[in-house]
Amino acid sequence: MSGENQIPISSQITDRLRRGGRPALITAGAATVAWLLAADVIGHPDPIFAPTAALVVLGESRGRRLRQTTEIVLGVAAGILIAELTVLALGPGVLTLFVVLLCTVGLMIAAGASSTLVGQASLSALYLVVVAAPQGQLIPFRFIDALIGGAVAIAASQLAVARRPLAPLVATARRTYSDVADLLGDLNDALENGDEPAAEDVLERAHRLHDCADHLRTEVEAAAETVRLRIRRRRRLSQLRDVEQTAHQLDHVVRNVGMLARHAAAAIRLNTVTPPDLRRAIEALSDAVRAAGESLATDLTGGDPDRHAGQADADALDAVRIAGKLLESGPSPTLTLVIGQIRTAAVDLLRGVGQDDDQVLSRVDEAFGWGHD
Repeated sequence: MSGENQIPISSQITDRLRRGGRPALITAGAATVAWLLAADVIGHPDPIFAPTAALVVLGESRGRRLRQTTEIVLGVAAGILIAELTVLALGPGVLTLFVVLLCTVGLMIAAGASSTLVGQASLSALYLVVVAAPQGQLIPFRFIDALIGGAVAIAASQLAVARRPLAPLVATARRTYSDVADLLGDLNDALENGDEPAAEDVLERAHRLHDCADHLRTEVEAAAETVRLRIRRRRRLSQLRDVEQTAHQLDHVVRNVGMLARHAAAAIRLNTVTPPDLRRAIEALSDAVRAAGESLATDLTGGDPDRHAGQADADALDAVRIAGKLLESGPSPTLTLVIGQIRTAAVDLLRGVGQDDDQVLSRVDEAFGWGHD
């Protein structure tokens, strides 16, 4: 059983409500404000597209830059306008429905929208064609309502991070590093049990983790944009540029874990006996990844990251030292590849915690037993 299944259901529900309560409150509040602005302040009748746009944009804007969020707002509003114009030009009917959906989906895809946003925009267009088709004249306030809802959503998304603009980035960083460390732990279990399917599963998960590393970089960009809007927090910009470099190195670490899994699966398939020290080296590398993640998160939250960075350094070099000693016994070619990949992962990980490239190579090679004359 997984760790989550061992937690009482009531505790799981409470934890989910605690984590999701604030976003839910912000989303409901934004949709309500959008309706009130369009209906009571501007006086539009039945401004359904104001809260609809607010909900769509808030759902899609998490982790996106302000420019991307604005593009989503314009895309949603443009989709509504195109649907109205098409119905006016062709009249209601099956052909109109097809053309409206084709234009809406095409517009969203061209804008790089997610499948969720494509579906939601299509539902709005469908509502315009089937339920609330314009009767012989353009109803411009629907387009304006969508803009109002989008503007409220942008304001709400900025207010949501006003007090802690780096909180989403911190959460993503912790989760991504933790996922990489978990992969290494599961790979160790696969080696210990000689479980080739489990090693292949780690490889597949490593491929998916590339998207997480990309998401981390996106969060960095979004956080930098948010910080630029706050004069007192501009000193964070240089720090965020460092985080961007860290995310780049993390992507290399994920690739290294994937290669580790590939070579481990080959070793298992060949019935290669894996020495306990190899698993110790991978475990130390996993500990180093967790410590590096904590170092990054602590730095972003204004704490002292040195303790965690030092732990990451010690664990990474320990992994390299253990792996390097295994070469003395003349391991098989497959295990040699695994050992070499541990060294490479350690190099990229230590570069990610801000160490100088030349110094990293020198210290890792020395720990690996190669040394420098």
